[in-house]
Amino acid sequence: MERPLDYLNKLAQNDWLIGYDRHQFNQIAQQLYLELTQLSASGTPPKIILAEREPVRFLASFIAACAANCPVFLCNPDWGTQEWQQVFDLVQPDIIWGMGHGAWNIGNENNIQCPIPNSIMIPTGGSSGQIKFAIHTWETLTASIQGFTEYFQLKQVNSFCVLPLYHVSGLMQFMRSFTTVGKLNIQPFKAVESSQILNIKQSEFFISLVPTQLQRLLQNPELTKWLSQFNTVLLGGAPAWNELLEKARFHRIRLAPTYGMTETASQIATLKPDDFLSGKISSGQILPHAKVTIRNQQGEILNSNQIGNITIQAQSLALGYYPITRENQTDFQVDDLGFLDEQGYLNIVGRNSDKIITGGENIYPAEIESAIQATQMVADICVIGIPDKHWGQALTAIYIPNKSDTSALKIQTLLKDKLSRFKIPKYWIPQQNLPRNSQGKINRQQLQQIATEFLQNPIT
Repeated sequence: MERPLDYLNKLAQNDWLIGYDRHQFNQIAQQLYLELTQLSASGTPPKIILAEREPVRFLASFIAACAANCPVFLCNPDWGTQEWQQVFDLVQPDIIWGMGHGAWNIGNENNIQCPIPNSIMIPTGGSSGQIKFAIHTWETLTASIQGFTEYFQLKQVNSFCVLPLYHVSGLMQFMRSFTTVGKLNIQPFKAVESSQILNIKQSEFFISLVPTQLQRLLQNPELTKWLSQFNTVLLGGAPAWNELLEKARFHRIRLAPTYGMTETASQIATLKPDDFLSGKISSGQILPHAKVTIRNQQGEILNSNQIGNITIQAQSLALGYYPITRENQTDFQVDDLGFLDEQGYLNIVGRNSDKIITGGENIYPAEIESAIQATQMVADICVIGIPDKHWGQALTAIYIPNKSDTSALKIQTLLKDKLSRFKIPKYWIPQQNLPRNSQGKINRQQLQQIATEFLQNPIT
């Protein structure tokens, strides 16, 4: 199997890094690799925290760490003091790259050894406030790439990346291009949004977006046209609402809604653009490197079209959460509920833990959020359950109104024909913004807090 340095040498003569200096990339990677191999020669490879802001430095450092078999922890340079403290206590790094100028060493009293020496730790769980690192390896990441290239029948993957490189969604775009000798274009989303776009042939590129980014690009006719020329627009990170999908279909965007997570090294199911454009709504078929089964609460496998817990088997599965490896390395049961249809397309119903039980009825917020989005009266919406003596949980909609005169009553009236009575939220809380992370995932704990405070002191 080819290792990071093999790919680096292959790309040396290739103009693959659009808009950046590939010579600088090679230089940094080679130099850091030599430094790390010298450090490792005297004992255990050092544990590295990687929090570089500058894309070339970040990626070159990442390749050097992987090539030198050093455990590397990908980190968000914008984490707050509390989050960094959490990370330092957990990781106890030997080297920190980024977070200011240069690298500096940290001495450790009680250093935890990495369970897997050449591991790649990717952060997850930031939306709940508790940062965890999924343990990956070069092998798990390349298994995901093999599944991807086989599914899309590609030899080379050209990626246009607007997502953070420390996150699985940004990292895997780099990995796909790097290992298939494809082209990579990295641009901050803000630059794209203000139309500062490098001239590329979109029909040869894949771009990955989260739903809120897609929504923002579709508000600009010029960017909508630009987006419609991409070979494939992968959409993931958070559930997309029907109105957004309809709008993308109307503009002939070659959208590929995906299902995956940090633990699976990005997507394990993807709807192909032609299926999407012909009107199909689902997360698509399972990629060749993975297998999905739907099980009931007793663990028995269910038939097609039966809703149950999603269990994943994949060569791209994380080996655990640092510093603990998973005992059951084959099956990974996730919090999502869904079903497989007769064609083997995966449909996500909602999250088990988001399920709201009100008056004895089971409710999945995704359905209600989708119906509220369809009224076109809100810019953003999240439905949660808050404790209620009478109902067990009371359905609560926290939303951003589209216009200042949008009243909850107007929205409720439009919902009467669309939803059963028990599915219409009891409380409506307007906000100016909702707490989402860079992937568009909502922070439900923070919403619970907002709802509790609002209901204790309602605005009269």
